[in-house]
Amino acid sequence: MVEADEHEIRAVEMTDHRHGDGEILPALLAQLPEGESIADIGGNGAYDTRTAYAAAAARRAAPLVPPRRNGRPWKTPTLVAGDRNETLRAVRHLGRRLWKRWSGYHRRSLAETAISRLKRLAAHDPARQVAEVQICCTILNTYNRLGMPDTVSAA
Repeated sequence: MVEADEHEIRAVEMTDHRHGDGEILPALLAQLPEGESIADIGGNGAYDTRTAYAAAAARRAAPLVPPRRNGRPWKTPTLVAGDRNETLRAVRHLGRRLWKRWSGYHRRSLAETAISRLKRLAAHDPARQVAEVQICCTILNTYNRLGMPDTVSAA
């Protein structure tokens, strides 16, 4: 889990291929202090699950998750289903590209950049991965605190 504006890695969970992103979101959120305010939680279509929406609602965070391309409205009348169905309607009305711009979903790319840096440093030996990922998170967060590069257009 990455705080997009600061590129800080706030939570990490190592899983194998049998666990989907949406189902581990509660474990990631549990690593953050309970009283900490979270404005929104962005993720790709893998987070379009009842588990992920419920985890976001439990932390009073707005889920910024595009519905899966074949997504259908959730029929269970809950607040979580209502939020998700509103997103589904907005995507269908505005189109996926415009919804992403309108909702601020593209901020997710900042988090993806931080995760990409982490993956380049992490070991591929399962016996060492957990410890090395924790160390890599600490190193990257330290670099980020020292200062992020400013990108300017050459044009």
